[in-house]
Amino acid sequence: MKTYTAKPAEIEKKWILIDAEGIVLGRLASIIAMRLRGKHKATFTPHMDMGDNVIVINADKVQLTGNKRNKPNYWHTGYPGGIKSRTTGQILEGKFPERVVTQAVKRMLPGGPLSRQQMTNLRVYAGTEHPHEAQQPEVLDVRAMNTKNTRSA
Repeated sequence: MKTYTAKPAEIEKKWILIDAEGIVLGRLASIIAMRLRGKHKATFTPHMDMGDNVIVINADKVQLTGNKRNKPNYWHTGYPGGIKSRTTGQILEGKFPERVVTQAVKRMLPGGPLSRQQMTNLRVYAGTEHPHEAQQPEVLDVRAMNTKNTRSA
């Protein structure tokens, strides 16, 4: 029995639309990471970009469980003593709330050139508007997949 390996001409990419309003961040990020890698397909090939193009709307209305809104996120400016931090709640209320979703998905993918290429297939928007109507994206209902995917308040 031979192992199947997909060829670039055989890869079929779809456009998926996900509404993140009221969805738990970690569960949302794991579903998006799986779709970006293409692991939901029977023809999955680990060294190829097989994943779909994913559009996430309402990223500013994503939910966090526990006390994660107060969890600090650190980064370094590159200068001595240049460590900075902001809480996840501050980022969600700030100018670029979509960065929380993008960073969560990025950290669920394996590091390397292929993962960076797959991240280009992710588009995250804070509001309900997105400029990808021409691609006719299929709506993926994350809410209906599992009752634990949502959280009220």
